[in-house]
Amino acid sequence: MLAPVPPTEPPAAVGDLASALSRLRATIGGTTYPLVMPSAEEGRRIGAALVAQLDDYLLPRLARLDAPLLVVVGGSTGAGKSTLVNSLVRAPVTRAGVLRPTTRSPVLVSHPSDSPWFRNGQLLPGLTRTAESSTDPQTLQLVSAPALGPGLAFLDAPDIDSVVDRNRQLAAQLLAAADLWLFVTTASRYADAVPWELLTTARLRGTVIALVLDRVPPEAAGEVSAHLTEMLTARDMGAAPVFVLPESTLDGSGLLSEEVTRPLHDWFAQLAADGNARAAVVKQTLDGALAALGPAVAGLAEAADEQAAAAKALDERVTAAYRTSRRTMADGLQDGRLLRGEVLARWQEFIGTGEFLRTLESRVGQLRDKIVATITGRPAPGRNLQAALESQLATLLRGVASDAAEQAYSSWQAHPAGAALLEPSLQGPSADLPQRAERMVRDWQLFVLDLVRSEAGDKRVVARGAAYAVNGIGLTVMIAVFTSTAFIPTGAELAVGAGTTVAAQKVLEAIFGDQAIRTLATRAREELLARVNVLLDAEAARFTDRTAAVGLELEPGATLRQAAADVERSREEVALTGTPS
Repeated sequence: MLAPVPPTEPPAAVGDLASALSRLRATIGGTTYPLVMPSAEEGRRIGAALVAQLDDYLLPRLARLDAPLLVVVGGSTGAGKSTLVNSLVRAPVTRAGVLRPTTRSPVLVSHPSDSPWFRNGQLLPGLTRTAESSTDPQTLQLVSAPALGPGLAFLDAPDIDSVVDRNRQLAAQLLAAADLWLFVTTASRYADAVPWELLTTARLRGTVIALVLDRVPPEAAGEVSAHLTEMLTARDMGAAPVFVLPESTLDGSGLLSEEVTRPLHDWFAQLAADGNARAAVVKQTLDGALAALGPAVAGLAEAADEQAAAAKALDERVTAAYRTSRRTMADGLQDGRLLRGEVLARWQEFIGTGEFLRTLESRVGQLRDKIVATITGRPAPGRNLQAALESQLATLLRGVASDAAEQAYSSWQAHPAGAALLEPSLQGPSADLPQRAERMVRDWQLFVLDLVRSEAGDKRVVARGAAYAVNGIGLTVMIAVFTSTAFIPTGAELAVGAGTTVAAQKVLEAIFGDQAIRTLATRAREELLARVNVLLDAEAARFTDRTAAVGLELEPGATLRQAAADVERSREEVALTGTPS
């Protein structure tokens, strides 16, 4: 047995290319297409195929350019692939299937001295090595054939048009790991569509191709081979060698006669004996596969960019919906709509009963009202007003949140990626929004009271009225928040009892001054809108958290393009085929 040839140290440029390939592999493997888009499924399929080719062939082959040349024998169902392999090595090393589809593991036949390279698992690392025939397609049966010269190996692949999905997928995976693809077809099947699709893919990858036209009736040999040659030429594969095998009877071992296979046998024997020829085939296929990475990755980059663009578009639709709700809320605080109905009635009651003035003049008056309210069971008008304000604000907030949720839901439903992310609960606001809205309003009311207390400082009237005066002034400031002119009645405000508002304004101006009142109202309004924004942000996040959860980068395509560009630059520097780009 010949000793295995020790590996040679690759040039530094080859090492740089291997590093660039590893980075590209990591980038492709880390790119996801989670959103439902027309290009997503294709992106996942091509991405998985590229990762498989990098792992199965490109990286291990680049690490050992001098490793044995792998010939993958593929073709249509029943074309005679296994019989041909057995006949070339003159031994029944791979079982020819009579029933279709034949479900078994692929078989790799090599010279004993080449077995260590294929056994170590660098090439096609996802397949478990075995020495026995298996029905598990995830295993690779290794067979030694002394009759096969060193430097060359045959891999008998499943049918490329098998009715079993896993067989077809495995066949495509193995063909992508070929240094040379020996395509086997018959006189009756050579024009089938599926083989030509794979042949075109192999050409685009730069894979070296040879064809065997098997079982050709002698009277049809000229016509069929001429037509096949025309088809190859039309598809830019006219340089591929074609071997025509006539119809013949198998011998007792199920092999074709040596006379029938001699042209093909001699071609492979010459290739196996010529190290330079083998190296040229390996480098041509390897260089072609590397060059094909750029266009393939460009397609992945476009699909990845579409994912990021879709996520951005979905977020923008949510932003637009909740921007409208914020604008509606802000308008509601300025156009006087909140001063109607219950709030207006309670405000007029508050002013008309004199409670507001009494709270500014004396604690005793307020205490008297509280005692009366206790005896009669009726709450003080100020408390009624505060409750009405709370109810009106919470109702408005629930309304705008509900409208925004419905708008965002509808806009996502019209987008394929958005529709897939939706669930029924998003069609309306959060279930606990009413409670959170009421709590927010109450917290804001407390803020206003603290603001009045802070701004009052040592104002004599407020100091004398203590907390009761603060409450009265605070309620009046809250009312001021609901008008666009801070108590100067215009337009709609005239229709909601502006006369009593002016009376309150005069009292407040006497205590704080005109500019101070405006400042108090402005600050209170800004604080209210800020708190509303926080609440609406939480509502919008129910949508945007779903796009954020898919983990898309801002510009995923740029990373892919850069990684592919690094590989292409390194490929040009290595110049495997001796012709730098």
